[in-house]
Amino acid sequence: MFRFLVRRILGAAVILLIISALVFVLFYAAPRDPARIACGKVCTPETLALVRKNLAISDPLPVQYWEWLKGLFVGRDYSSFGHCDAPCLGFSFQSREPVLDTILDRFPTTVSLSLGAAVVFLFFGVGTGMLAAVKQGKALDKIASSASLVASSMQIYVVGVFATYLLVDQMHLLDRASYTPFTDNPGKWFSGLLVPWLVLSLIFTANYTRMTRSQMVESLTQDYVRTARAKGLSRRTVFFRFAWRGAMGPIITIFGLDLGVLLGGAIITESTFSLQGLGMLSVKAVGTNDLPMLLGVVLFAAGAIVVFNIIVDAVYALIDPRVRLA
Repeated sequence: MFRFLVRRILGAAVILLIISALVFVLFYAAPRDPARIACGKVCTPETLALVRKNLAISDPLPVQYWEWLKGLFVGRDYSSFGHCDAPCLGFSFQSREPVLDTILDRFPTTVSLSLGAAVVFLFFGVGTGMLAAVKQGKALDKIASSASLVASSMQIYVVGVFATYLLVDQMHLLDRASYTPFTDNPGKWFSGLLVPWLVLSLIFTANYTRMTRSQMVESLTQDYVRTARAKGLSRRTVFFRFAWRGAMGPIITIFGLDLGVLLGGAIITESTFSLQGLGMLSVKAVGTNDLPMLLGVVLFAAGAIVVFNIIVDAVYALIDPRVRLA
């Protein structure tokens, strides 16, 4: 198991290194000159050269990437911004603040939104899918399948506006979406994120319902499940000890990927409810051509996906020992 995880971690480090190089080249070798953008409308050649020096983009691209990469481990000095402690992702062109500090300041909002929604869509999605599998072909199965099909076709920016209008403005059942740190006021943290949780989890719940149902139906037809039934084990034991465990592998895999993507920034949901998380930060960075900030958010999102892939591999290995040999 230890060697299995070491291989996965080393592979993840290589993947992140490749992603960082590709994203760096993509952003900084783009047709638009970031120094000219930062220089403004009235920009002389002398001022442009000074801006390039202050932004640390006057060197050739390979040198820029090498200096940026070293900054992750040992820190870096900027002539215009000062010293940036390791791990250094640079300074924002717009706010002139360290990129990592800004990301860490926005991250709790995205974590609260993602984890809360994950609890909701796992509970309802997996639970409904299991019930539909047990009642295969009956009314409950047909209702669940039809509802999941309708829900999966919904768009968050439409459902979010409708939910706010109906549940908040008209019926006054829930509070308007907002973020309050959990340590400041747990009750307000919960009530402010309840509507975004429900809206974000709607599409995921539909997807997990269909996926869980299909996996459970397939698992219930396996030979080892039929053997367990033939031995006289109770229906509950066969369902949870054998069929459920066999069906959870693909679901855990998809969940790890989904959660990693959400932690990288739920852009549409955060924009719909004006939540200042990583998603809104990336949208703002795109609009202002803030390349260091955009690069930092992209790498942070990639890192979240890679980390959760490792966690999924470890959980998968615990569920199915055969995976440890891969």
